[in-house]
Amino acid sequence: MKVKNLTALLAAVALAGQVKAYTPWTKSAFETGKYRNVFVEMGYPSAEVDSKLKEVFNDVFRGPNKVYFEVGDSMAYVSDIKNHDARTEGMSYGLMIAVQFGEKDIFDRLWRWSKKYMQHQSGNREGYFAWSCKTDGTHNSDGAASDGELYFITALIFASNRWGDDTGINYKAEAQHILNCIQPREYTPAPRPGGFGGGFGGGQQPGPQKMFLIDPETKLITFTPDGFGQRYTDPSYHIPAFYEVWAKWGDDGRADHWLECARKSREFMHKCVDEKTGLNGDMCQYDGSEMQSPRFPGMQEGGTPRRNGSNNFRYDSWRVPMNMALDYEWSCADGEWQRQYGEKIQNFFYSQGIDTFLDQYRKDGSIPEGNEILGAGGFRKLRHSIGLVATTAAASVMCSHDKSKEFVDALWNAKHVPFEDGYFDAYYDGLLRLFAFMHLSGNYRVITPAQ
Repeated sequence: MKVKNLTALLAAVALAGQVKAYTPWTKSAFETGKYRNVFVEMGYPSAEVDSKLKEVFNDVFRGPNKVYFEVGDSMAYVSDIKNHDARTEGMSYGLMIAVQFGEKDIFDRLWRWSKKYMQHQSGNREGYFAWSCKTDGTHNSDGAASDGELYFITALIFASNRWGDDTGINYKAEAQHILNCIQPREYTPAPRPGGFGGGFGGGQQPGPQKMFLIDPETKLITFTPDGFGQRYTDPSYHIPAFYEVWAKWGDDGRADHWLECARKSREFMHKCVDEKTGLNGDMCQYDGSEMQSPRFPGMQEGGTPRRNGSNNFRYDSWRVPMNMALDYEWSCADGEWQRQYGEKIQNFFYSQGIDTFLDQYRKDGSIPEGNEILGAGGFRKLRHSIGLVATTAAASVMCSHDKSKEFVDALWNAKHVPFEDGYFDAYYDGLLRLFAFMHLSGNYRVITPAQ
């Protein structure tokens, strides 16, 4: 009888441990300074988690398929190799990763390259960054993509908190300069053809214009801070907790404004996500509704409505589950909705097959066709991409259902190798994979000022 009771007790303890492993925390890292190691909670040995995290970091920064390249004695860039350029997306991601890992030399090299080649030091765009450059620093476009500035500012604040401002770079002053430059200001654009970043969509005529990273009416981040792109937003640019970082340590006199931006950003996410699937479009209007672009008018041949692929869940959209996980971990200000969202979007991808779900869908969960499918690296093809495997796994931080472990296991076991047709994305897939491992191991943190 005693043996039977002991067996039941051990089973109860095991069950309690399992329940604990799948229970999201309800207090924020801003409040507690603590982070979950979801991998360990789900049974992976701590030493193996540390080793795997180091391996994934090295894949991005030091391995044979690295995307980080040093230039001379003091600079470096991160390259989207398949597109032969350096982007503010990758450069600012590199800065965030470097400060999280305490890699000051990497951080400083990337910042020096960004400032020298990407950041406008004068003129209409002062303080903003050219979103795409050749790897020799030549601009492919002068315009900015707003997510780059979002990450640059936050990473610089963290660098200031971690290393201080007297080791060769005044990180806080650099962050404050960008914070000041992104405030609404008037400018006169030069006449030129449309292109991504400033004049996206074409047809822009010279004359006084307003430039702003954050739309002053809605308090939401723009797709680009000028031209056509400031008329709408990109859901994957919304990381409300970053604004809370700015409010706490930006010291720019705008703390209340940034907290309002965080609140508005969380409200916006409720509007842009499909209620059934949890999917969102790559781009959308400030009210969360779908894009109604004049570049997609009329009907297709055969009389069917022409679809706007920007309304589909695709490459940019992959980041949203991970961004919501970050906001949940750091702030937890919208915890109830984010927990529901995390399970909703995992349920959708689970329904598509944990090892077979595709990387692009319409918001209703149907599969896009033809030119709706966004190409990459010379291919226009739907795949089971490791970047999306990574971000859906990161969503497990918010989830309590058993499926969350299957997503974590899928990421742990996934191999970042070329597809059979030769397609391989060391850059975007690699960076999202690394971010997800940081989240799930408890190593993507709010960096507070050094004591």
